[in-house]
Amino acid sequence: MFHEIKTINSRPEPFEFYTAHDLWADAHTSKAMLEYHLNEAIDVSSRNRPFIERSSEWIASRFNLGDGAAVADFGCGPGLYTTRFARTGATVTGIDFSQHSLDYARRTAERENLDITYVNANYLDFQTPDRFDLITMIMCDFCALSPEQRTAMLLKFRTLLNPGGSVLLDVYSMAGFDQKEEAAAYELNHLDGFWSPEDYYCFINTFKYEKQKVSLDKYTIIEKSRTRVVYNWLQYFTRDSIETEFHRAGLAIEQFYGSVAGDDFDPGALEFAVVARLSV
Repeated sequence: MFHEIKTINSRPEPFEFYTAHDLWADAHTSKAMLEYHLNEAIDVSSRNRPFIERSSEWIASRFNLGDGAAVADFGCGPGLYTTRFARTGATVTGIDFSQHSLDYARRTAERENLDITYVNANYLDFQTPDRFDLITMIMCDFCALSPEQRTAMLLKFRTLLNPGGSVLLDVYSMAGFDQKEEAAAYELNHLDGFWSPEDYYCFINTFKYEKQKVSLDKYTIIEKSRTRVVYNWLQYFTRDSIETEFHRAGLAIEQFYGSVAGDDFDPGALEFAVVARLSV
């Protein structure tokens, strides 16, 4: 028992483990994630509906979406943004890990006769001969990737952009990192059965890595038949640190915003957004 408890509370190296598949491809948890996506009143998995409406309208205006525009949304979920982009007349591609979310998105596109292609894949592995005028990655997905994965992602964006195209994504700020606190707890059927349809105990360990500006929420889920661990990593950024990563990948940040709805940049806010283009 001592050994098991010690293992549960152990602190891994930053981004030592990658468990996205256990979250997004598991039949039970991916269905639960879809329910969070579709809850229009909360900011879990997706933003609340008023924000999405305001954000999609700003994006359509800021990037001149409409007939002839090609858009790719990485981590599109159930199509809350891709659907709205396509309604402008744009040709849209959505990439996501969750089959449950994409099934919902496809039904919406078919019902409205929208020009959207959905790809069920880990976006780190996504390949296409198509090129895009706008690439989006919304809800701070970029922060969940390791430094190596982020570099690969930005290099992919660079190759997929049309000349004059843009990248729009949001990230967590240092104010968000400062607010994060280390903690340890356990709970029976954590998050109302989110992790399994059967009874389970979930141990939640939150770690901070001051040097790397990274946090980890480590979930150890213990069921009668199995034990598994899911790692939720988050990288936090300053304007300088995100600009350095983009520059190394051949992308130049054009503007900082407070959010993907075009709000003014606020250094005290928990997150911010960037617009980038190919470096000249």
